[in-house]
Amino acid sequence: MNKKIKFALKGVSALAAAGIGVSMVRAATTYKAKPVSSGEAFEKENVDVERFIEHLSKAIQIPTIANRNESIVDWSKFDEFHAFLKESYPLMHEKLDVQMISTRSLMYHWKSAHPEKDPICLLAHQDVVPVTAGTEDDWKYPAFSGTVAEGFIWGRGAIDMKNHLIGLMEAVETLLEEGYVPERDIYVCLGHNEEVMAEDEDCGAVCMMKYFKEKGIRLDSVIDEGGAILDVKVDKVIDGHLAGVGIAEKGHVDFEISVNAKGGHSSQPPKHSALGKLSKILCDLEKNQFKAELTPQLNSLFNEIGKNTTYPVRCIASNLPILKPLITKVCENIPPVASMMRTTTAVTMAQGSPAPNVLPQKASAVVNFRIMPGQTINDVEAHIKKIAGKDAEVKMLAGKNPSKISPTDSRAFKVIEQTCKSMDPKAIVAPYLVMGGTDSRQYEEVCDNIYRYSPFLMDVGLLLTTHGTNERIPVSSLEDGVVFFKRYIRLLTKD
Repeated sequence: MNKKIKFALKGVSALAAAGIGVSMVRAATTYKAKPVSSGEAFEKENVDVERFIEHLSKAIQIPTIANRNESIVDWSKFDEFHAFLKESYPLMHEKLDVQMISTRSLMYHWKSAHPEKDPICLLAHQDVVPVTAGTEDDWKYPAFSGTVAEGFIWGRGAIDMKNHLIGLMEAVETLLEEGYVPERDIYVCLGHNEEVMAEDEDCGAVCMMKYFKEKGIRLDSVIDEGGAILDVKVDKVIDGHLAGVGIAEKGHVDFEISVNAKGGHSSQPPKHSALGKLSKILCDLEKNQFKAELTPQLNSLFNEIGKNTTYPVRCIASNLPILKPLITKVCENIPPVASMMRTTTAVTMAQGSPAPNVLPQKASAVVNFRIMPGQTINDVEAHIKKIAGKDAEVKMLAGKNPSKISPTDSRAFKVIEQTCKSMDPKAIVAPYLVMGGTDSRQYEEVCDNIYRYSPFLMDVGLLLTTHGTNERIPVSSLEDGVVFFKRYIRLLTKD
């Protein structure tokens, strides 16, 4: 072998060995989870778990179903829910200012002695999605029964999100019972139409945001739904609880794509009907996905998980920047992970001719896109037109651009992290991107620090029942939900 080649190989081997050595040292020293000091010793929180169970069960029994068409909403159910809240949480309705905003949204204002300080705001929504017609009998227990059985509370809203709402109410009521006096104002805002993704003047969240804006109130922070605590356990690799804190959420847009043709009788079809031409466009859209990228949010998520793995695995995880191209390639072929890395394309609706023997004069399809931060609705439209060509009509139906990205060095984020760590030494707190939409996105004009986190431990299988059959929440997760909200409120309002 040529001496120069031998020398080069020895050099490469030496560099590789050095790189491995550095990785091993880094994994053993700096690249590992650091404990977060609570800064104070927390006493055991007073939580009335039986009351929480009773109230969540009753809340589920009231079917507060919203609809885009407000004329068909049964508003008596929302009125019944409001009466239930008033009866269940007497101190909140006695000591806090309560007002109805928009059609049925509720705003609770807990005043402090320091109105000059920016208040904190805690969000939840009252409405739930309906049960899909024809699936009612698939439920183990009726969807609006609020049955407590087998270690769970069953029913629509058990996870999305009457658990969060009732947990929040329990925390505030208990703090009032204990005589807690906040050093800055607290708002609790309960929207009434989050599930229909309302964006218009009747949207509860929009109206509450406008209330703050008109009053000149700048919020210190907002916390809403958007994540949960997931049990992450792989033998000899990791054993922890992943607390994902949403610091941003994707945008969304629906585009209708149409192709026109002559039409006529199906006995004399052309080479491609309007529906055939449209099908090709749709397939091309699915083949030509937006570019996948390992975003800073996903990078942080992987890093936090990697730091909590066992030593041998940390040696690999510590080289995340070097492995970025490989990780990106692997992840973009796993749909749930790929959805966190790119703007997604989902063909959801289609329409052709009115009869089997009629060629369509117009074929249309609706494609739903979930937009990554950094991209816009205009970018999506340009992408469609580039692929569809000039013969297709492209029409935007509805949409909203992605949210802003909230900082991870804010006081509010640090309090979430601190609170989680104070409750669970196995907690892995990491920022992430929320796939769906929440009411919190409407508050950007009055707040920079917006976070999405629901403090209830559950497994991925249970999360998949959200909006589905047999939605339910473990009774065992309820106490920690109230503990989190109580400590979160105290820490953010004690100064």
